Amino acid sequence: MITAGKGRLVAFAAVAVGATVALAGCASGDPLDGGSTGDGASSETIVVGSQDYYSNEIIAELYAQALEENGYTVERDFRIGQREVYVPEIEDGAIDVFPEYTGNLLQYYVPDTEATTSDDVYAELETSLPDGLRVLDQSPATDQDSYNVTRAFSDENGVTSLADLKNVTTPITLGGNSELATRPYGPEGLKSVYGVDVAFTPIEDSGGPLTLKALVDNQVQMVNIYSADPNIAANDLVTLEDPEGLFLASNVVPVVSEKVTDEIAEIINTVSAALSAEDLVALNSLSVNDQESADQIASDWLAEKSLF
Repeated sequence: MITAGKGRLVAFAAVAVGATVALAGCASGDPLDGGSTGDGASSETIVVGSQDYYSNEIIAELYAQALEENGYTVERDFRIGQREVYVPEIEDGAIDVFPEYTGNLLQYYVPDTEATTSDDVYAELETSLPDGLRVLDQSPATDQDSYNVTRAFSDENGVTSLADLKNVTTPITLGGNSELATRPYGPEGLKSVYGVDVAFTPIEDSGGPLTLKALVDNQVQMVNIYSADPNIAANDLVTLEDPEGLFLASNVVPVVSEKVTDEIAEIINTVSAALSAEDLVALNSLSVNDQESADQIASDWLAEKSLF
């Protein structure tokens, strides 16, 4: 087991403002205009959580700061682990707002789902959560699991898709977080969907520097890296195509408790609508390459988008 800890900002202010106006059209004012909640902001604390993953923490910080700007008291419970750890906390009501990913969350609750497209996944997810939980609007931003190989491996073996792996004659070891071993898209999924046998090595940094080093050093030949990771392009990795839909579409989506009112939901939905896939890669780059903190990245992006 390999173990370790774990975005340049692209400004589309006009697009973001348009998204904000569209979402707020039925309201009396801009939901992200500081003070727009007036006396309506509840004194009750809203707990915002995040995965133990820098990108997820950035999104959680976006939601938290937007709520604070609108008069809500926010408690942050960040970096609390992977889905098996934090979902029970959400279900117990200990966390009120959590940025999730539609495909992976659906597979958590419905492992044998046949939904694959963004709209179908979201529709099924809406009806699959336990009582007391709901999802808000999904964002245009995506950050889903993807399998990546080095450019050299791709060229030497003629591999550009997961279907091509069955023609590789040398052993293939897959690297990723330990939970990947039992996920529907892990080794068993590769075997059942593509007829590919792979060994597995746990690397506990969510596609971070140890994962990249293991791939470049040929300790593993394929790794799971989230699609919004800027290091895919920076290291000239080849993301293998998935023609059979092993990976479900995974848009950013907030899962929330019953404590989240319509007014809170509108604030969060406005932030989600303004966050594009390109934005998320850029924000991640500020974290990975520039070592900026999640709170600074979030504050700068919200200001750049004129969201407060």
